[in-house]
Amino acid sequence: MNSKNQLKNVNLKHNFLAMKTLFFLLSIMLFACGGTNLTDGNTVNAQQTQTNLSAKEFSMKMEQTPSAQIIDVRTPGEVAGGFINNAVNIDYNSADFTSKINQLDKNKPTFVYCLSGGRSGSAAAQMRSDGFKIVYELSGGIMKWNAAGLPLVTKNQTPKKQGMSMSEYKELTSSDKIVLVDFYAEWCAPCKRMKPYLEEIAKEMNATVTVVRIDVDQHPSLMKELKIEELPVLRTYKKGTMTWEQKGFIEKAEVVKKLN
Repeated sequence: MNSKNQLKNVNLKHNFLAMKTLFFLLSIMLFACGGTNLTDGNTVNAQQTQTNLSAKEFSMKMEQTPSAQIIDVRTPGEVAGGFINNAVNIDYNSADFTSKINQLDKNKPTFVYCLSGGRSGSAAAQMRSDGFKIVYELSGGIMKWNAAGLPLVTKNQTPKKQGMSMSEYKELTSSDKIVLVDFYAEWCAPCKRMKPYLEEIAKEMNATVTVVRIDVDQHPSLMKELKIEELPVLRTYKKGTMTWEQKGFIEKAEVVKKLN
C-alpha cells in the first residue's frame, strides 16, 4: 500500500514538473512574440517620425548623407529667389512631375521641401507610393529654414533678394488709418480665395482702411523677422501697433467685423 502511494506521489510530481516546464516555455514564446511586435511597431513609428524633420535636423541629415537627392518642388519663380544648396527643382504642380521623379534613383535617400510643407508632403507621399525607399520632408519648408537662419543659394551664387526692410515695413504700418496686411504667395490656394474680397475691402473701406498685400517669396528677410511661418496670414495695425492677427483662411464677413 505504501509502495502504491509512493508511486502515485512520484507520478504527480512528474506531471506537475512537466506542466510547470510547459507553462514556462509557452510564456517565453508569448513574450517573445509580443516583444517582437512591440519592437517592430516602435521601429515603424520611429521611422515615420524621423522622415519629417525640423530645419536643423533636415540640414544635419543632408550633411550626413553623401548620396542625398535633394528635391525642391516649388515653382521655378520661387526657386529663383534662393534654394538649398545642391537641390534639383522639380515643380510639384508641373504636368511632368511624375515622369521626372521616376527618373531619380529610388534606392537613394531623398530630401524634399517646398515653401511651407504642403506640396512637399504631397510629393513625398507620392514618391513613397512609387517605391522610393527613404524620403525625408522639411517640416514647415523654406519658411522654417529661413526662421532657423540656415543658408540659401541662387543659381549664380549672388546674394538673393531680401525685399522690404523692417524699417520700411514699420513705416508702412504707422498710418493713422487701419492698415490690413495680407501675407500671401502666388501658389497658396487659400490666399487666392481671399484675394478678391480683400480687393473689395480696399475699395469699400478706403476711407478708414489701407490694404497692403505682401508676397512672402519676395521678402524672405522680412518674413523671418516677422516670424511669418505659414500662410495665409492677416494682420491689422493702428499707428504702428498690431491690433489683430489671423492665421489661415477666413471669410470676408469676419474680416470686416474686425475692421469695424
